[in-house]
Amino acid sequence: MSTPGHGWKGARAVTNPNDPQLESWVAVAQNNDFPIQNLPFGMFTTSLDPEPRVGVAIGEHVLDLVAVASVGVMNFPSQTMLRGSLNELFEFGVSAVRQRVSELLTSGNEELAGVADRGLVSQSEVELVLPFEIGDYVDFYSSEQHARNLGRLFRPDDEPLMPNWKHLPVGYHGRASTVTVSGTPVRRPLGQRAGADGPTFGPSERLDIELEVGFFTSDASALGTSVGIDEAESHIGGLVLVNDWSARDLQAWEYQPLGPFLGKSFHTTISPWVVTLDALEPFREPGPVQDPAPLGYLQGGDHRALSIDLSVELNGHRIGGTNFRDMYWTMAQQLTHASSNGTALQTGDLYASGTVSGAEPAQYGSLIEMSGNGAEPFELPDGTVRTFLADSDSVVLRGTCSAAGAVTIGFGECAGVILPARKLEMNT
Repeated sequence: MSTPGHGWKGARAVTNPNDPQLESWVAVAQNNDFPIQNLPFGMFTTSLDPEPRVGVAIGEHVLDLVAVASVGVMNFPSQTMLRGSLNELFEFGVSAVRQRVSELLTSGNEELAGVADRGLVSQSEVELVLPFEIGDYVDFYSSEQHARNLGRLFRPDDEPLMPNWKHLPVGYHGRASTVTVSGTPVRRPLGQRAGADGPTFGPSERLDIELEVGFFTSDASALGTSVGIDEAESHIGGLVLVNDWSARDLQAWEYQPLGPFLGKSFHTTISPWVVTLDALEPFREPGPVQDPAPLGYLQGGDHRALSIDLSVELNGHRIGGTNFRDMYWTMAQQLTHASSNGTALQTGDLYASGTVSGAEPAQYGSLIEMSGNGAEPFELPDGTVRTFLADSDSVVLRGTCSAAGAVTIGFGECAGVILPARKLEMNT
């Protein structure tokens, strides 16, 4: 990764963008996800400019980096890296970019006085679009509690964890073409389901959510090489929330012997703002104790977890939530294992954690856990009852980071509404 930004035109003395004492000349409400200590990156359009361009979230506004670059206070090698997607900018390197944006937005800085409205656009006036051009998508299964919860549901008389689970980050390759940005409606999928008299074809009747966190890669690697554990985090550009919608009835019928297929590939939703690892540094905690110790290639590196409080809302009611710190396998281990066979990494690949769950029912991150695989319907505060999702249901995932001596930051929403299945137009 290159290191940009030394000698930005008009740059002030280097500051710490995570400094809790920093204040911005942009008004930011106390509980807003995007204080100056966050500054996540995203792609947006407006009614006057439909071509996606890079923005940085600050409070209820977006700082337009194309507008900022146009007055020379930030000089990029090419303006193309500020258009289309975040891929080129993240490959260029965003640590110094974020630091420079922090300087420009700090109280008392007047360098953007010459930009119309100082480069700010209200978030209410923009459309947030998919931040990266996603080449590949991998979904892991890295929450021990989630794996145990499902193991007890499906194999009540056996050990809940499979023999390989504590030796490698279990995962599968998803479908990048169906990853969408928050707010995109989710169409109930069609597929085969098991029936008393053989399989049937039709809309999924057991549509589920998965509360996840994902990361995007910032650097590519060559085919036939591997990313070692000590360098893995240098390939991680930033994090988003992920809802990997799941059709449990389709999945149950089709997954043996090769694993998830139609039950998982129909739709995945991510939050639009990419929170950098730099911004998350104040929320690091010791990584999980792994017993037995993993094989040597998965040992070492920066073995720290991230404290992210996660929650799930269904039709406006909180139904579950837990903390990301308890994930058994770290992001560095996930990326190291994924590349260990020599696969080529691409800038903008998405790696999701798998469902994040705790041990208690209030900490579950999927409806299959909350409803005991459909056997235990649960009631919402408005009196409605669910086992799995109904048409028109609205799901919102949220994530916030808090720590002593740090300003709380967040990820924004990862939201989707369920649409009815499309009309059956094939001979079933």
